[in-house]
Amino acid sequence: MAGLTVAMTKKDQAHRTLERVLVLEAGRAERHYWRDLWSYRELFAILAWRDIAIRYKQTVIGIAWAVVRPLLTMLIFTVIFGRLAHLPSDGAVPYPVMVFAGMLPWMLFSTVLSEASNSLVSNANLISKVYFPRLIVPCASSVVALVEFAITFILLVLMMLWFGVLPDFRIVFLPLFIALAVLASLGPALYITALNVKYRDFRFIIPFIVQFGMYVSPVGFSSAVIPEKWRLLYRLNPVVGVIDGFRWCLLRGQSELYMPGLYLNLVVIATFLWLGVSYFRKTERTFADLI
Repeated sequence: MAGLTVAMTKKDQAHRTLERVLVLEAGRAERHYWRDLWSYRELFAILAWRDIAIRYKQTVIGIAWAVVRPLLTMLIFTVIFGRLAHLPSDGAVPYPVMVFAGMLPWMLFSTVLSEASNSLVSNANLISKVYFPRLIVPCASSVVALVEFAITFILLVLMMLWFGVLPDFRIVFLPLFIALAVLASLGPALYITALNVKYRDFRFIIPFIVQFGMYVSPVGFSSAVIPEKWRLLYRLNPVVGVIDGFRWCLLRGQSELYMPGLYLNLVVIATFLWLGVSYFRKTERTFADLI
């Protein structure tokens, strides 16, 4: 009887411990949600590594796509805007270097937007079965864009060495504009990926947004060609300040950094980010039912 009593006591203790551990995850308070993002950091790493591996799995030239695509785009822009349209470069910077320095943040922005916007639908099986903060999925998919950015950045460094364009002290500000590019893309991406769960038409709209945005952003040309009276209005496009910032950091300040426009870009980026996170969190509980 004594042994049975001890066994029952241990069993009761185990039940009480279990009751303290088990929680209904979907009903947790808002403050627990943001704490969970850190608790599920290993899942974030697993999803990010999986997305990177899948990106180039069973491709013929593999990771070289990250080199071929920006090179071809740079050549097309250089011929069209530099040779045919005779648009000026920034200062004495060779036109191909200016284009590539602007293409770097744009490709980071567009890749984050494209990858994150379709991430929830691509992970439908995981989302419908297991609880975790859904914000992890689009954020993990954006790591692919950072990997491609690192590869393309090495290519830009080689090009700058070839043309003899060396950065100065402004290069220390480059990480700030890299973070700004990611934040600028995450806001719209979170909003679109939440809409994409309910309205699958958005998978057709995203490529159009990316293609159209590349031509209205100063990727193939300098933003200095925009008339003075339209400069501030033009910077409602959040990518403009990021591209100008990249060129300012990398090209020894020969590209102008229009500060009123940059402040406006910061406001626009913060607004889009707030709207994206708010709408994502508002609709997050319906993802498992809709997807």
